[in-house]
Amino acid sequence: MSSNSNALGVKVRLSVMNFLEFAVWGAYLISMGMYLATHGLAKDVFWFYTVQGLVSIFMPALIGIVADRWIPAQKALSLCHFLAGGLMIATGIVASGFGDQLPFASVFTLYTASVAFFMPTIGLSNSVAFNILEQNKMNTITDFPPIRVFGTVGFIVAELFVNFVPINGVTIQHSYTQFYTSGILSLALALYTLTLPNCPVSKREGKTSLAEAFGLNAFKLFKSKQMAIFFIFSMLLGVSLQITNSYGSTFINHFTDVPGFMDDFWAKNPTFLISISQCAEALCILLIPYCLRKFGIKGVMLMAMFAWVLRFGFFGIGNTAFPGYIFLILSCIVYGVAFDFFNVSGGLYVDAKTDTSLRSSAQGLFMLMTNGIGASLGTFIAGTFVVNKLVNNPAIDTNPTAQLEGWHLSWLIFAGYALLVVIFFALLFKEDKGARISKDEAIDAIGGGDDFVEQNTSAI
Repeated sequence: MSSNSNALGVKVRLSVMNFLEFAVWGAYLISMGMYLATHGLAKDVFWFYTVQGLVSIFMPALIGIVADRWIPAQKALSLCHFLAGGLMIATGIVASGFGDQLPFASVFTLYTASVAFFMPTIGLSNSVAFNILEQNKMNTITDFPPIRVFGTVGFIVAELFVNFVPINGVTIQHSYTQFYTSGILSLALALYTLTLPNCPVSKREGKTSLAEAFGLNAFKLFKSKQMAIFFIFSMLLGVSLQITNSYGSTFINHFTDVPGFMDDFWAKNPTFLISISQCAEALCILLIPYCLRKFGIKGVMLMAMFAWVLRFGFFGIGNTAFPGYIFLILSCIVYGVAFDFFNVSGGLYVDAKTDTSLRSSAQGLFMLMTNGIGASLGTFIAGTFVVNKLVNNPAIDTNPTAQLEGWHLSWLIFAGYALLVVIFFALLFKEDKGARISKDEAIDAIGGGDDFVEQNTSAI
């Protein structure tokens, strides 16, 4: 077999792995909140998204230590998917026995255990890909991004599948079968991963402290005023990251209960509508090199922050009828800027401002502040103090029109919060003059140093 054929084979196999990795997530992440809300757990939706951030604080680090020291990465990835998939199927089995009134305790416990093993697989799949590419003397900087694109494709395909495919007359997005779908995909990936080349554990000399293993030594960066401001605002913006994943499909689906909107196409296909967000994300990353060169790190970060204002604000004024659905579509389009510009440019800033000895830990700290602490706080606060007060309120639970007004007000409150973050970041964060990143540097960074690629291509 020629070297070109071998390289193509490696890329295809890793592309399939990435496709399945994110299809597992896409099968439920967007539609789950809608299903829970219409099956007796409307007031508890935020817990299912909050816990995803909470387990992300420690489980990836724990599993990463295991994969680094004792179990080859591809086997650790397989084991995690076997456990996550089995537990997700168990979640579906429990949910299937309770009709329209799900038991919170048992469903939440099984779901939490499943995502606790799933979340580490996002980083592990990247580690497996890097290891196999290096074994085959391929360039991770140039060869990995096209492979990773198939992860986004997998997420989108899973969204469309659960949106349009019916089981017993009910589309998967409205049924517990979304948990089965995710679990079966996870088990399939667990088996597939075992066919991949071995990824040997690291033979490191000396001992690594727990603080180093968990990236806690990066907290010394808070001694720098500007880095402290940056990480704090990263956490504050991270508050926004999971709110639309938690409640976006539930909000859109609510229009099927409101007179005048019940038969609208978009009201009946909320997961399809939200999938536009992932399509926009895949495209917007191509704009980052130009924007970094033109506007600098602070300018790009401000664009991302203001895009969150628009993301929420368009939901706040949109509906599923013409011309209101134009605002919903625009909300999904600006998500690409809101998510990609923030995650990639933020990671790039951290990479540029930290010593190489702290680079991996600093990237881990950035993800901890945003997708861990920030996202967990955001979904908890949004659910407890906003949505449950304005929408899931017993005083209006029989009045869909009043609940719709509550939804619109909720989104406008979130937009107002995001706008405050924009204003204070603009006032308090000072970018080093002359520190703008050139186009070539931006492209290199987005392609990756290995650490940068691993941290910033790990979520949808």
